[in-house]
Amino acid sequence: MSIKIEMLRCFRAVADHGSLADAAEVLGRTPSAVSMMLRQFEDHIGAPLFETGRKSRLTPLGELVRQEAARELAHFDRTVTAIGELARAERGLVRVIATPSVAQVLMPPVLRQFLKANPGVKVDMRDTDSATIDREMREGGADLALASLGPIPGLERQRILSDRFGVVCRADHPLTRNWDSLTWTDLTGTSFLANGLCAQIRDAAFQPILESAQLRVHNTASILSMVRAGVGISVLPELAVLPGFSDLTFLPLQDSLARREVFLFAPPRELQTPVALKLAEAIAAQKIQVK
Repeated sequence: MSIKIEMLRCFRAVADHGSLADAAEVLGRTPSAVSMMLRQFEDHIGAPLFETGRKSRLTPLGELVRQEAARELAHFDRTVTAIGELARAERGLVRVIATPSVAQVLMPPVLRQFLKANPGVKVDMRDTDSATIDREMREGGADLALASLGPIPGLERQRILSDRFGVVCRADHPLTRNWDSLTWTDLTGTSFLANGLCAQIRDAAFQPILESAQLRVHNTASILSMVRAGVGISVLPELAVLPGFSDLTFLPLQDSLARREVFLFAPPRELQTPVALKLAEAIAAQKIQVK
């Protein structure tokens, strides 16, 4: 017979209280049941743990076993508690991967509330390009993703937000003079900075402008820095222009309905950890007002 965790509990209760009757009351068992389990424990060890039948005094071996039993029971109880916390999404790690502009706009308010409400949870968040996000999610490198991507096999896709594309330029750029009637034609002859999101714009009038670009920049923060430095203008989703960039302007296009759609990617609910599911629900509940 192997040693069971209940044997350790029984022995510790008898050792702590000094009698079978008191230990039985604490354990919610009968004295005879406690006596039988204790006898099985001693038989397995092959040596007595108490000096007398009254169980009021431990043998030297009993004292050593008591110390080991206390450590093992504490470890077991911590493990049981941790399992319960994981199941209730009170503990755990969630790996999130997102495109930079989405990470900057959507995630700060979500994480501020989520981490405050779940102090035992850890979040590992990375921002990168869409191609890397696609690969990471296919290979299981992240639990949740936020990106403008098509369906990924084996993952659920939920639209989180949609914002319009427009011209991003310096506030003192000549294009700002006629911002209320801006069209693709007005961008002809400008120094245009291409970026990965341009592939989502299908407008025929935009293609010559895209093809004329001498510079292609992939990171949103780098694009905005280039525009601020006067290298050129670009086309980005409205939410990509953060409020802190007060010297930049977002100009809607009158002849374009192009919009960026951002999706939350996650495994099916039954395959998600409780904490990942909880964060996914918090992200989906975030409301961002866009035109």
